[in-house]
Amino acid sequence: MKIKSVRASEILDSRSNPTIECVTILEDGSTGWAAVPSGASTGKYEAVELRDGDKARYGGGGVLKAVSNVNEQINKAVVGLDAFDQRKLDNTMIELDGTENKASLGANAILSVSLSAAKAQAQSEKKPLYQYLSKFNPDHKGIFTMPIPEMNVMNGGKHGNWSTDIQEYMLFPIGAPSVVEAVRMNAEVYTQLKKLLKSKGYSIAVGDEGGFAPNFGSNEEPFQLMGDAVVKAGYILGKDICFGIDPAATEFYKEGKYVLNKEAKTVTSDELADFFRNLASKYPIISMEDIFAEDDWDGFKKYTEISQHKTQIVGDDLYVTNVKRLERGIKEKTTNSILIKLNQIGTISETVDAILMARQNGMTSVVSHRSGETEDAFIADFVVALGTGQIKTGAPARSERNAKYNQLMRIERELGEKAVYAKFPFV
Repeated sequence: MKIKSVRASEILDSRSNPTIECVTILEDGSTGWAAVPSGASTGKYEAVELRDGDKARYGGGGVLKAVSNVNEQINKAVVGLDAFDQRKLDNTMIELDGTENKASLGANAILSVSLSAAKAQAQSEKKPLYQYLSKFNPDHKGIFTMPIPEMNVMNGGKHGNWSTDIQEYMLFPIGAPSVVEAVRMNAEVYTQLKKLLKSKGYSIAVGDEGGFAPNFGSNEEPFQLMGDAVVKAGYILGKDICFGIDPAATEFYKEGKYVLNKEAKTVTSDELADFFRNLASKYPIISMEDIFAEDDWDGFKKYTEISQHKTQIVGDDLYVTNVKRLERGIKEKTTNSILIKLNQIGTISETVDAILMARQNGMTSVVSHRSGETEDAFIADFVVALGTGQIKTGAPARSERNAKYNQLMRIERELGEKAVYAKFPFV
């Protein structure tokens, strides 16, 4: 169905920062609404999130320029295009922008239209969004893979005021039979974790992604507490629930070395690898994301080789959902997994390209939220449609996180026997 208009506005994300929302209206009256998330820990190779720079508004973080770009330039360019042809829509905006990293119009402006147009077309076709988006998945055969919800229950680094050097400590409910049960398992562990923290006199305030962020004495203590919480919740650690980490190592990479403040050490890439191997020998850590800095290709490659594909090694800042960087990773066998963030690249089409390229080369893909989120649950439908089998979208707390988990549970209930819970490939 042809696009009649696109209209953007400035709203707030979960960190009280401005972001952009957009409504696309099609000629048959169908509408699609979308809101764009924003990251705190961002890679330098990400597509440009356009900000105003006017210190008199939101400290310079306003997005009125991006809003104007949607309402004027993009609107003129896309009116009359068929929303069904996602690639033509996305390419039209990419060509209109004319830069390598979407610095002219802003990736946030472009993505708001890309997402909202897809939602409008789904409504026009009277299809659930996940079913409509499944057209982008060439491997879809009528059965939908429900993702493992990998919940970040401890926040450190930039997301948790540096309570630890490691930014995210995650629960992986690999032993669950369904998303509904996986969400329940993680939520029950999260509740037990809260009780444990309170009993030890720790703060139970949460970080940007809903995880607890007390000022720990070490990087290892959160694993100990999580393990105790898993057992207290009635589950078997290492069988029902395992752990994952996202150190976001770029954030503590300084002048060619890694600064681990909680360890009182400054280490080389090889020494950092030893640090992570030591943790993995003590705790059931089955997934490691961004364990080296965004340009430390050799660090990633060495660790992936040594792990012998027994651990999922995920590149986030390393790849930024960009197929050009992913191509290098595939050629050099840098990691065995990629993190997928729509706003890192700026369109649905380019995001799908990254997922399919990874899949064709034996890599897993983990669909992810950002630290600055909105109530838009698009990624829940998207991960089901593309069948990547993994999603991370924060702790089972804060409504902008639970909006995604709740949507996943709704989808699974709606699908019934057509839904199959994913198996984690590295255990």
